[in-house]
Amino acid sequence: MTPLFAAASSDTALELIELGAVAIGLSLLARGAHRVGLPAIPLYLLAGLLVGHGGVVSLDVSETFIARAADIGVLLLLLTLGLEYTAEELKSGLRAGAASGGLDALLNFVPGFACGLLLGWRTTASVLLGGATWVTSSGVVSKIIGDFGWIANRETPAVLNLLVIEDLAMAVYLPIVGAVVAGRGAGQTVVTVLVALGAVAAILVLALQYGSHVSRILSGASDESLLLAVFGLTLLVGGVAEKVHVSAAIGAFLVGLALSGPVQHRAGALISPLRDLFAATFFVFFSFQLEPSTLGDVALPAVALAAVGILTKFAAARFALGRSQVGPRGQRRAGAALSARGEFSIVIASLGASTADGADLSSLAAAFVLVTAVASPLLAKLLDRSPAVPAGQGRNGTGSLIR
Repeated sequence: MTPLFAAASSDTALELIELGAVAIGLSLLARGAHRVGLPAIPLYLLAGLLVGHGGVVSLDVSETFIARAADIGVLLLLLTLGLEYTAEELKSGLRAGAASGGLDALLNFVPGFACGLLLGWRTTASVLLGGATWVTSSGVVSKIIGDFGWIANRETPAVLNLLVIEDLAMAVYLPIVGAVVAGRGAGQTVVTVLVALGAVAAILVLALQYGSHVSRILSGASDESLLLAVFGLTLLVGGVAEKVHVSAAIGAFLVGLALSGPVQHRAGALISPLRDLFAATFFVFFSFQLEPSTLGDVALPAVALAAVGILTKFAAARFALGRSQVGPRGQRRAGAALSARGEFSIVIASLGASTADGADLSSLAAAFVLVTAVASPLLAKLLDRSPAVPAGQGRNGTGSLIR
């Protein structure tokens, strides 16, 4: 039998060295951010720009490997959020959040759509830019909530409700715009949308109705077995969801939601180190793909659109949390977290890469996402004027959580 590394080439050795150097670099960035009391996300994003395409230092690491690790990072971020909530909380939140989700869509789609038209783009590219300015980055929001200890705050359930509603809306939006870009007929588009909606309904029913059975099966597993089972189930459900044009993030969130009791708490503790590792990879890879040279040409419209987009997210958060009787401080924190756009926005913009305005759309969307993804955690830090919730204190604790 050939030894595992017997055929390792010098290229493989160089990639391992570069990956190790990147990991150590991220460790130093995280340590520095912690010492000065800032979130590490902006530093991760800027690091990705420096070592990515057209950056100061060019790395030859395998993009396929980094991309898969980044995908896993998003899934694990959403899994751990799902582990903090129950099925009943999700049901009540979705029922109460429909109006808030509708206003969120209106307030945040219109600026992008209008910006595209003002720039002289065709309607298709403008619709795609509207989608990119609408949907919040689940990965960035979940990282902010975890880093600042907001999981027990009164505003967090409403924030998660908006994220879930947006991701569910993407199950309709993405097939429609994808069909429009591809020039498909109305019949094909309707079939695609119905398949996506059916998949969403099936995943929701399975998670909410049969999650307790999964928890019972896993309750007697060792830590090693439980970790592997939860990790594998997250990837499996996320992959199936993606296959039927539903957000993989929704699948991962519902896996966490389906687990309950002691299994829920054990899984959260076991998965946290993996989450932190892969989440850091996600943020670096996100900006790793951007071309710094193309961002300068669209800097002005991107900053202006980001400013409007942040204000509209604050307005949507104020409306949503006002209905939940959360005070102004909680509303501001929610607005800061929701301001970040990310993975979905890039996916939406990439759908129009082959259109007449595709190059401009990709550059503007990338610059817009970078600005909001950096601004969101910084705003969250600025607006966070209350101490983190003590470990072990849940959202049903004292009234002091109502801010």
